[in-house]
Amino acid sequence: MMAGSTSPPTEGDWHYEHITPDLLQVERIDRIVYSGETGYQSVCVLDTECFGRTLLLDNKTQSTELDEFVYHEALVQPCMVTHPEPRTVFVAGGGEGATIREALSHRSVERVTMVDIDAEVVELCRRHLPKFHQGAFDDPRLKLHFADALKFLEDTTQRFDVVVVDVPDPLEGGPAYQLYTREFYELLKERLNPQGMIAVQSGPTGPAFYEQCFSAVASTMGAVFPSTFYYDTFIPSFGTTWGFVIGSLGPDPTVLSADEIDSRIFERVTKTLKHYDGVTHRGMFSVPKYLRAAVASEMRVITKADPLFVT
Repeated sequence: MMAGSTSPPTEGDWHYEHITPDLLQVERIDRIVYSGETGYQSVCVLDTECFGRTLLLDNKTQSTELDEFVYHEALVQPCMVTHPEPRTVFVAGGGEGATIREALSHRSVERVTMVDIDAEVVELCRRHLPKFHQGAFDDPRLKLHFADALKFLEDTTQRFDVVVVDVPDPLEGGPAYQLYTREFYELLKERLNPQGMIAVQSGPTGPAFYEQCFSAVASTMGAVFPSTFYYDTFIPSFGTTWGFVIGSLGPDPTVLSADEIDSRIFERVTKTLKHYDGVTHRGMFSVPKYLRAAVASEMRVITKADPLFVT
């Protein structure tokens, strides 16, 4: 397969993925589990030599068996643990089922509403990624909808304690770019309960990458929420550190001590976390100087009229 190609790979081939237009990550494919097209995007499920079973959407790595727990715990748990008592959760995207797995691990949760536009991807993940979702799709607290998340939120009267946005990168022509706009974040804010919080995956944060998406998302969130907090962690299969932004109507994740984080995990969470704890929490929110400077100086605000696209 040629570098940058979106053609399906072949057995024994290599998966070529551009981290940036000038940086390529290459991994040997052991087996092609599935390759095809949905009505929205191309989908590949691969067994790879380094990262194990891997989900690709439009030739971009979304999750791998080796390190998906790092990404999904980092995305979901800081908000869930910081919130005083999360009972209702909204998840935009998250087709692998690992995002809802993390939300449903909290004893206080009464309802998780997941909205994903691509029913075919969700069904493929249910079938081929059981180690990722771990049965979360069968939890009676889950309400699963196949729809555009923006349209769903415009039409619903529901309110939520925590919102998690786990959608693909904003690719031109892709299904998710409108979910990175100021208008979408304003809609999410309107759908939050008092003390509500949202967490969004925000792209790479390495020195060569943060201007692609992360600093603009942080700036846009900052234009909507009274308090925003950003953090990152290293995801090996993504080839760099990865960023997340929290918008909050009150709770502050940065004031919690490591001991308090660990105490809340012990009291609230029904499974053993492999990545996130009090020490990890403090480390993730201690982002490097260059990233703090980038967010402080960022002037872009992403809107429907002026969307952000990454390559």
